[in-house]
Amino acid sequence: MLVACDIYRPAAIDQLEILGEQLGVEVYSERENKNPVSIAQNAIKHAKSIGCNVVIVDTAGRLAVDEKMMTEIEDVKKAINPQEILFVVDSMTGQDAVNTAKEFNDRLDFTGVVLTKLDGDTRGGAALSIRSVVDKPIKFVGTGEKMEALDPFYPKRMADRILGMGDVVSLVERAQEQYDEEAARKLQKKLAKNQFDFDDFLGQLQQIKKMGNVKDLVGMIPGMGKAMKNVDIEDDAFVGIESIILSMTKQERKNPHILNGSRRKRIAIGSGSTVQDVNRLIKQFEDTRKMMKMMGDKGKMMQMMKNMPNMGR
Repeated sequence: MLVACDIYRPAAIDQLEILGEQLGVEVYSERENKNPVSIAQNAIKHAKSIGCNVVIVDTAGRLAVDEKMMTEIEDVKKAINPQEILFVVDSMTGQDAVNTAKEFNDRLDFTGVVLTKLDGDTRGGAALSIRSVVDKPIKFVGTGEKMEALDPFYPKRMADRILGMGDVVSLVERAQEQYDEEAARKLQKKLAKNQFDFDDFLGQLQQIKKMGNVKDLVGMIPGMGKAMKNVDIEDDAFVGIESIILSMTKQERKNPHILNGSRRKRIAIGSGSTVQDVNRLIKQFEDTRKMMKMMGDKGKMMQMMKNMPNMGR
């Protein structure tokens, strides 16, 4: 069990409470108490009283080092003797992040670093600089604003991504986290009977969305990182597709073959798109269904692999 508490910034307490509610984590706060040491100690007492064995103490963030704040944090450290002290830094701040990390480490001797906004290869330098200056491990990296975008830091994987070699291991791990064995079994049966429909297609899109930022996922594919470097992929890249599918009736999603011209026009109006957009999606769906059926048919897959050497002739 876990308790989180914020010892500064009343405005941040509201955000922390919202986040705690989403994650099922209790947030301890004393809005009128101005003594950070007292708040931290009381949070630990509260955690023990309700049987929690982990307490996260959230402190104030600063780009520049503030002497009063540093003294307060040192006092908090002496009072609660934490097992871990993690320095969280925005990797976009560049050299300022390195300087601040050094000052904090000199005063607190923290145990590790968390780098946020590390969603681009060009920011890999911040990880290298901070590691070199403070000689402390980078334990986690944030690649987005959602909780699932916080990952353990693996140096080799980061180096591979900077060099444009991708990060297949992380991509597979994210896929495994969203893998539902029972759902996959049902989908396999539908594919075998050629019953893959738009509801299944929508479900696959939603699984991909749960894996994280689309551009970040593409960057994990070897050779794609540099190719997509200047391509802007919005976080809501699938919204248009979802709108079209959700504008269909249940019958249309189950039986795509009934999508005639008038139905497609109605769907386009309902989803705020064009008939061409609807036609394009239906074509993509049919191509996906054929490909997935072929992948489920071992005989056809073997034949396709045999024909591959002749494709370029």
